[in-house]
Amino acid sequence: MELQDYLNVIRKRWMIIAAVALVTLGLAAAYTALTPRTYAATTQFFVSTSGDDTTSSLAQGNTFTQARVKSYSQLLESPKVLDPVIKKVGLDTTADRLASQVTSTIPLDTVIIDVSVTSGSPASAQRIAAAVGDVFPQTIQEIERKQGQESPVKVTVVKEAAVDSTPVSPKPTRNLALGLVLGLLLGFGVALLRDVLDKSVKSQRDLEAVTDRTILGGIAFDTDASAHPLIVQVDPRSQRAEAFRSLRTNLQFIDVANPPKSIVVTSSLPGEGKSTTTANLALSLAETGLKVVVIEGDLRRPRLLDYLGFEGSVGLTDVLVGRVEVDDVLQPFGRTGLRLLGAGPIPPNPSELLGSANMEQLVEDLSERFDYVLIDAPPLLPVTDAAVLSTIVDGAIVVVGAGVAQREHVRRALDSLEAVNGSVLGLIINRVKAKESGGGYGTYEYDYRPESERQRAKGRSVKIQRRPIASDADLGPVTPRPSTTGVRGVAESGAAVNGVAPVATGPAAPATPPAPTAPSAPSRAPHAEHQPGYPAGDSIYR
Repeated sequence: MELQDYLNVIRKRWMIIAAVALVTLGLAAAYTALTPRTYAATTQFFVSTSGDDTTSSLAQGNTFTQARVKSYSQLLESPKVLDPVIKKVGLDTTADRLASQVTSTIPLDTVIIDVSVTSGSPASAQRIAAAVGDVFPQTIQEIERKQGQESPVKVTVVKEAAVDSTPVSPKPTRNLALGLVLGLLLGFGVALLRDVLDKSVKSQRDLEAVTDRTILGGIAFDTDASAHPLIVQVDPRSQRAEAFRSLRTNLQFIDVANPPKSIVVTSSLPGEGKSTTTANLALSLAETGLKVVVIEGDLRRPRLLDYLGFEGSVGLTDVLVGRVEVDDVLQPFGRTGLRLLGAGPIPPNPSELLGSANMEQLVEDLSERFDYVLIDAPPLLPVTDAAVLSTIVDGAIVVVGAGVAQREHVRRALDSLEAVNGSVLGLIINRVKAKESGGGYGTYEYDYRPESERQRAKGRSVKIQRRPIASDADLGPVTPRPSTTGVRGVAESGAAVNGVAPVATGPAAPATPPAPTAPSAPSRAPHAEHQPGYPAGDSIYR
């Protein structure tokens, strides 16, 4: 893992890290509060030897004393010293237990012994340290005394035991700091382990770890998507709507030399948003004036027409069995070039119907009449319908729901398409949360809506000429972009198509009264005969 990967783990799992750190900090605080207070009293001894004042004698005495001091330090914690201390202070304990309260240290290259005594109260620690200061020199005198001679070793108390009211244990600042550091490290370890064990796809980086297929785009997660699935129509200036337009652009440039026209949209598991993705992608394609037909190819759980608000009781199933003609059940979506073909009655054999010669012929016929044929297919792993459809279309788009599909699910779904030689045009990662978008396309991270009145009021102090926002009533008719199939009825410069005069693009000529003409039978407006941008002979407008 790289440094950026660790930073992504911290950014994604910061709540786990914070929770573990708080728990550890709380345990450290509880330990500090419940631990009994311990106080310390210290005393200090100086060890010397008696002898001649010559230089050699002093050097020998110093060497002898330094060697003896190490033994004296261990003697401080022995019953030889502590039993008299217990008797003198009147303690109800043993020498072994008291030895755990007495600590002796020797500074390097010195003949000084530092003794520290701990106890539950300052006064008790001071009394024990004072008793050690009285007993220890006498004990050394007895041990080093030769028969009939004074001891050559002398132990002198150079620092009397003093009372210190500040407890030496516990130390709240140190304990809390250690608890916080330990909690952060432990939390990061838990977050890293959780991230390693988490096999779900949450970002483009996770998807790139599964496959090297083209990722067409990413759609941000929206909690209101179930209530308003057609975001391109409901809120065309939203970030998600712009993400679908970016997806539309990427789709149109997949293969410029041989662009795919019939596309099946599927996913690995249910609930990844393939139907809403298909609907919004179709709407964004129709916005550019293209002729698009959407087929509700999920003959098991059809949902697409419910999202679009259309009736789907008669549709694809009836067409495939020859009960109705396709032109009789194609439903127009408003004044756009989008046409809908519902699923119809749910058949007992969906896979056989979708893989039949009638379905292949239907897709071929619609591909000749429309720029894009989008088929909303069932998921790949539960059923084989989408894999069957991928063999009769130009390619398949796999929608991956972030947090829904596991990496193994995506891998198996792609393998099922490769097993039937289906062409995978690309993948779309859907439901991406904002915190996961660091490694994705990121087009939905930015917002570029028109300014509100409040935002305009804030900037009035700056003298900048602002453009007004046009309403729908202010906008005139928009001529759709020519399609790539059939005759579009688009006039050459100065030529008329189907009897409709071209629109002048030069300066407006002076208005002149029309010449009187003989009355003729009233004719319908051009748009009543056929939709703009479509051939008048197209069967779906008869």
